[in-house]
Amino acid sequence: MTPSSDQSAVEPVLLSSLSHGRNQIWLAGLMLAFSLLALVLMVPHAARPMTNLIVILPAYAAAVLVIELFTSTFLLALFYVQRSRAILILAAGYLFSGTLVAPWIVTFPGVFGSLGIDESIQSAAAFAALKRLGFPLFILAYAVMPDRQLARRRVAFWVVAVVVSVFSFVAMASWVILAEGSGLHLSTAFMMDALTPGLLWRFIPAVAIALYVVGIVALVVRRRTILDLWLIVVLGTLLIEIIQISYLGAGVRMSLGWWAGRLYGLVSASIVLVVMLAETIAVYARLSRATAAERRARQNRLTAMEALSATIAHEVNQPLGSMVTNANAGLRWLDKSQPALDEARAAMHRIVEEGHRANKVVSSIRTMFMKGTRERTQLDLNLLIEQVVKQSGVEARLGHGAVMLDLDCQAPFVIGNAIQLQQVVANLIDNAVEAMRPVPARQRRLRIATSGSDHGEVVVSVEDAGPGLDPATLDRIFEPFFTTKADGMGMGLMFCRSTIEAHGGRLWTSPNRPQGAVFSFSLPTTPQHDTTAEARE
Repeated sequence: MTPSSDQSAVEPVLLSSLSHGRNQIWLAGLMLAFSLLALVLMVPHAARPMTNLIVILPAYAAAVLVIELFTSTFLLALFYVQRSRAILILAAGYLFSGTLVAPWIVTFPGVFGSLGIDESIQSAAAFAALKRLGFPLFILAYAVMPDRQLARRRVAFWVVAVVVSVFSFVAMASWVILAEGSGLHLSTAFMMDALTPGLLWRFIPAVAIALYVVGIVALVVRRRTILDLWLIVVLGTLLIEIIQISYLGAGVRMSLGWWAGRLYGLVSASIVLVVMLAETIAVYARLSRATAAERRARQNRLTAMEALSATIAHEVNQPLGSMVTNANAGLRWLDKSQPALDEARAAMHRIVEEGHRANKVVSSIRTMFMKGTRERTQLDLNLLIEQVVKQSGVEARLGHGAVMLDLDCQAPFVIGNAIQLQQVVANLIDNAVEAMRPVPARQRRLRIATSGSDHGEVVVSVEDAGPGLDPATLDRIFEPFFTTKADGMGMGLMFCRSTIEAHGGRLWTSPNRPQGAVFSFSLPTTPQHDTTAEARE
């Protein structure tokens, strides 16, 4: 298998390669619409102070940190399989965003003052600005990055390089922001006090909004996969978050608008992780169903092969048995003190006929299992039945029993495979003869009838005077390998039913009166209406 073919086999089950459907678009649209509705409803209450909720801020930060680190891990695992540079950049973005949460919450005024860490009112704002401007740049880079793969041998190197680079950058940025005497004067840059934003912070939301909009446009242009679609939703919720925090809440910390923005941020951080988990489960469910279906198909093929082998053995066994019987009869005629050459010659002719019949049976079974090679012609069922009765020697097999042919001369012709339908009739006749073995010879009655119906069908019935069918096994008689005969294979009636159904007909059974069973099958007639008695003349 070539690398390209191997890749094509992998891509359909990867989130970054799965195309989004209409349902995904509707769900994403509904989520954005609900977020906008919540934004509108929040407008009158956004400035309300909610400072007493600061105790839950560490829990919020921990949730965002864990979610974004998990998302980054999933994306790195996806990159390990797909080797896409775009996925690697996106994973780096989530790792960058999640890692910055830790120094942001640690330096947030009033949260961890007891740890002795610098709680200047500017530090947390600086980390927030870095996170808010950096993350959309990563998504923008993902959107414009060409879909090219890295060499497989370099995948592990790039994963380690990205992780080390992100952690190193965040560590260096933290040192710059927190170090004493670093030369970075943020005395009034971001925050005027612990709650009120300063002059520089007023530019951060505007730049962030511009980056979000550019990222959304780039993703809309690129939009090909489920991941692209939901990244649009991510940037959309971040856009709503910044509007809630910086404009509706006037940038004041601990206001209702500020907390609502934090909720949007938590939702935004969770979107890709939730979608990846849901789609991964769905993909593996589809793979599981496909594997189960393939296993069932393989088992069905094995069963079909067993059934085919048993069918061939069953159908060929009948002419072979007849050949053995005729051969023994010929030997007896030749072993007489005065050999009856005419009788022996007749037995030899019957052996030849049965040999040709066996060959036709094998050819018929082969064509039955080959699509596009089923030769069907216009058939006179009356003539076909007469030929089968003559070839089967049923009168001799019944001994002193009677064979009655009640053939409707007005029955229309049908379209079918002559060899297959002959074998169906022969099987039903053989079953009837076998069923009447326990019956005294003079009570054996075999009736074969044809009749036309008002539904555009010809009905063929084979009636015997045997003991009849056991009601307990009536529902199973057409199943493969089910038989009530000591030496039976359970394939004859299954073959008959499959053949009749393949011809557009049906096969059924009913009790005979006063005793015995009736096996009937129907076949659709030809569209021509002149193929009846006149056509037979």
